[in-house]
Amino acid sequence: MKINELKISYKVRCHSELSPEEQALLQAATEAAHKAYAPYSKFRVGAAVLLGNGEILSGCNQENAAFPSGLCAERVTVFYANAKYPDVAVDTLLITVLDENDNYRGEPVPPCGACRQVLSETETRQGKPMRILLVGKSKVYEFSSVSDLLPFIFSGNELL
Repeated sequence: MKINELKISYKVRCHSELSPEEQALLQAATEAAHKAYAPYSKFRVGAAVLLGNGEILSGCNQENAAFPSGLCAERVTVFYANAKYPDVAVDTLLITVLDENDNYRGEPVPPCGACRQVLSETETRQGKPMRILLVGKSKVYEFSSVSDLLPFIFSGNELL
């Protein structure tokens, strides 16, 4: 038997280290989180993308009483970006979560598995990595690619 080890690297930053462009993304994601429809979980997520054309788009999670009919903020945002600009790559995706007092939650919250799969396919489709920023109360985790969050992706190649 052979044992392989998988290592990923990511940066841990603080809010004050965010560039003006990243601050604009955080503001857009925070505004989106305020608009989240989360009456059941109270888990308000906002996401914002910086596209290759310089546009910033955002989205929030949308719950539904007929669980799991809702949709996560990450997928809402990426699907919206692709619908509006189908040929423009997502350069950066920023995700944040607000608590019941409108503060950023303690630790940065990663995307769920379904979102990771969608983000992975988005990255594959656009042919270049998508930087991911996860923002918590005092920390920002920065990943250089979705593959750092989902290293063994299921892609369209498996369907051939």
